[in-house]
Amino acid sequence: MSRIRTWFIRLVLLALASAAPNAFPLSQMGYGTLHHLALVLILPSVAALLVAWLLLEWRGPRSIAALLLGGAVAGAAATLALEAVRYPGFRLGFMPGNLPRLMGVLLLDRFALGPSTLSDAAGFAYHAWNGASFGIVFTMLAKGRSSWWAVPFGLLVGLGFLASPVVLALGVGPFGRDFGWQFAATVLAAHAAFGLALALLVGPLTQHYVGRDGSPVSPKALDR
Repeated sequence: MSRIRTWFIRLVLLALASAAPNAFPLSQMGYGTLHHLALVLILPSVAALLVAWLLLEWRGPRSIAALLLGGAVAGAAATLALEAVRYPGFRLGFMPGNLPRLMGVLLLDRFALGPSTLSDAAGFAYHAWNGASFGIVFTMLAKGRSSWWAVPFGLLVGLGFLASPVVLALGVGPFGRDFGWQFAATVLAAHAAFGLALALLVGPLTQHYVGRDGSPVSPKALDR
């Protein structure tokens, strides 16, 4: 496969994976409710990624299919590490609210009604999918480089969140400065944990690719 075609596929997958994480900030910027954006942006991008994976498994390159699936699984699992820091921080009062619960309320358009079991499940599913999406973004950008780049990548995601319209909508000021240093510290620590878990998981899941003939292919082969 030509290098140009490989990069084109990666860029398309990168764009699709970026859709869901950007939906929440876009909703806070007034580009539609999260409920509406779930219907026109999040769910279509999830479906498109699934179709892309099936096509890559069928027609190749299967190496990129492995990157796509491995990144998604590693990112979703790494969200558990993020939660291991974020949730205790929330319970200790370091954060102004339980963000996955808020996302679930907005996803199901229950702002006036409040959270429910279903909205909580939807919020945490969206939260996990965002983790999976960032896992895909990382594998599409990493190009076979060391998986330890996932740690600074996780911190960059955390900094992006702190600078996003979501933080302003929470009423805590830019980077949470009006809430106290604990807010930014919790966000960055949680995303560092995400990056560390991603680094540990993504290597075993993606370092040995399988070619269409069943033979192993090295990560460097993706750029040929």
